Amino acid sequence: MAHTKAAGTSRLGRDSQPKFLGIKLFAGEKAKAGSIVVRQRGTKFIPGVNTKRGGDDTIYALREGVVKFTNKNKTKFDGNKRMVKIVNVIPQN
Repeated sequence: MAHTKAAGTSRLGRDSQPKFLGIKLFAGEKAKAGSIVVRQRGTKFIPGVNTKRGGDDTIYALREGVVKFTNKNKTKFDGNKRMVKIVNVIPQN
């Protein structure tokens, strides 16, 4: 007797749930205090003005304002330089 079904079922049919990572608020959009700006794994984006990094590397806003992305050359401790993407929330008057 066959131990697998004859109609070609897959043993590899298990799949993980989507994690919905990425940028949630783009440049120029308004952010409220506590709203998530970027969901990420690792530090592809680093927090700047009025933003903070959560335990799962999520960047969220500390104050209400407008989201702004900037690039900056950062020197590591070993002397290597790399371009980093910084997320800022600029308060509006």
